Amino acid sequence: MEPEKVRAPNIRDVARLAGVSYQTVSRVLNDSPSIKPSTRQRVLDVINDVGYRPNQAARALVTSRSRTIGVLSGQTTHYGPATSIHAIEGAAREAGYRLSSTSIASGDYASIRSALDYLLSQSLEALVVLAPQVRVFEAIEELSIAVPFVTLESSGRETGHSLSVDQVAGARMATRHLIELGHTEIVHLSGPKDWIEADARMQGFLEELGAANLRTRAPILGDWTAHFGYYAGLELLRFRDFTAVFCGNDQMALGFTHACRDMGLDVPGDISIVGFDDIPEAAHFSPPLTTVRQNFAELGRRAVAQLLSELGGEAPRGQEQITPELVVRSSTARVATPAVAGRLRR
Repeated sequence: MEPEKVRAPNIRDVARLAGVSYQTVSRVLNDSPSIKPSTRQRVLDVINDVGYRPNQAARALVTSRSRTIGVLSGQTTHYGPATSIHAIEGAAREAGYRLSSTSIASGDYASIRSALDYLLSQSLEALVVLAPQVRVFEAIEELSIAVPFVTLESSGRETGHSLSVDQVAGARMATRHLIELGHTEIVHLSGPKDWIEADARMQGFLEELGAANLRTRAPILGDWTAHFGYYAGLELLRFRDFTAVFCGNDQMALGFTHACRDMGLDVPGDISIVGFDDIPEAAHFSPPLTTVRQNFAELGRRAVAQLLSELGGEAPRGQEQITPELVVRSSTARVATPAVAGRLRR
């Protein structure tokens, strides 16, 4: 004989135990100012005692508010996006909102449009777009989204809704650090084509070299993985016509460091390496990695704050950027002497 299922408490159970009408419980749940403080507290005490959880769908029908923020993401396994989404969820929950999130299955337009349509069908009150491809923002422009939204990207386009870490400034910091150490031959391992952050970091790298009147090399397009950094390193280090490398993220820097070790080269004695992101493991690479720190958690918190201010009637804040920070560790050093550099090229 199957055990009898225990029914979850409902709003009428709360009303009966608190000695009020179910309409009063509903007003308490919706923060009505007409409820006496003592009655409100009695209802809240019963809700806590019995473990009542309001039906969000039913509340949305009554109040015409879903208390839901949508999140569209492109890649949730990488440290940066995962950290931002966690912060968005925490800030939303603290403000009484929940998340409805989906990720883009692929970079094609149909997948992007399908993901956006899915989120917008959830009666969202606001939307955060955390996706790296240019095509995502082209789709957003076509849809003319009616709810407040913020895009966590650094394309520089005048959407009036963007919030980002200044990727160009971060790349210039990384490149300038290498130049100040005396490096004049610097290679850049970039992220994938069509990724906004990769393009911005490449732009910053080229701008800083140009400002220093140094020779520019065509950046090498990678895929953000340590695997790519390793094999690109093996190929590039066969010629050794450079003394430093700026990697578009920390994972590629890790792979490049591995390649240096396998080629019998010392980091930073022979090759200086800078990454980007400052993932938690970067401080424990061998050697610890010099990198550009992005405050992904702050980015997520500010995104929710910006949306809440718009939901409260304020105008969109326009473009807002957070300045990154250069974190200097042991993977960079002053360029080797000319005699040593000559031996590196042989």
